[in-house]
Amino acid sequence: MEKPDVDVLKYSEALGEVPDGTFYRFPLVPVRGVPLMQPIAEYWDKIETFQARPDDLLIATYPKAGTTWMQEIVDCIMNDGDVERSRRAPTHVRSPFLEIASPPPVPSGIDQLEVTPSPRLVKTHLPYELVPNSFWQQKCKTIYVARNAKDNAVSYYFFDLMNKTQPHPGTWEEYLPKYIRGDVPWGSWFDHVLGWWNAREKHNILYVFYEDMKEDPKREIRKVMRFLGKALPEDVVEKVYQHTSFNAMKENPMANYSSIPSNVIDQSVSPFMRKGEVSDWINHFSEAQNKMFDAEYQKRMAGSTLKFRCKI
Repeated sequence: MEKPDVDVLKYSEALGEVPDGTFYRFPLVPVRGVPLMQPIAEYWDKIETFQARPDDLLIATYPKAGTTWMQEIVDCIMNDGDVERSRRAPTHVRSPFLEIASPPPVPSGIDQLEVTPSPRLVKTHLPYELVPNSFWQQKCKTIYVARNAKDNAVSYYFFDLMNKTQPHPGTWEEYLPKYIRGDVPWGSWFDHVLGWWNAREKHNILYVFYEDMKEDPKREIRKVMRFLGKALPEDVVEKVYQHTSFNAMKENPMANYSSIPSNVIDQSVSPFMRKGEVSDWINHFSEAQNKMFDAEYQKRMAGSTLKFRCKI
């Protein structure tokens, strides 16, 4: 294993050394109107001035929109379909989380990125307007993954139940109005998906839909390959497809976040990879909630060319 990988793996080692009680559900602090966890807000100066490299590849999503799935696809493509190479380290090591900041001794996302060799695969949940300007100055390629708001809400709710660093979501009935208002980490789903949609023609941004990935994974893998300038044969596309299927990733310890200790992410509450389906929202939204959500959706998305599918 290359030395930079060993250095970055100290992140996982540091997590394992953190005593119970070090992590807790951090309060949200607004950064330019966007609610972020307190450690991120306190670290904001370093995040904002982060220096991107020209060959950095940014993967941006609203939380629980298929981030890990796209990270795994891209990492596998960048390694020419070498799935063993994609098992060299956990996802959060292979593709550091730009803005994440945690109590010592856990290194920040920027700490990890500084020791990650180029080309770096960078993850962010930041809305477009908060992304460090150096990414655009360096003309970095960016892949944005968007998921329909209803499935995204359900997935985010279960994630916040088990993620001990984010505010407790309360009951589903309590959570949904907060989600609609954007009173959750990384703010409003509406502002997020629209902001990136409106920016896609200003920069080198590939805008991908979760529902399209579920409908025809190989088609979307090929789309990502073309964006990355890769021409890989069909047998490699098949390997990438098999390696990044939901069932394969759910069982892959390098992708399912099982390397993160339960004092940070408690998968006994809800698995990190829970269902990975389209239309699971039907099992959680009441008729009244669905009507209320649809009314808000129509108001917030009016006038935009951005369209989502809640069923495939």
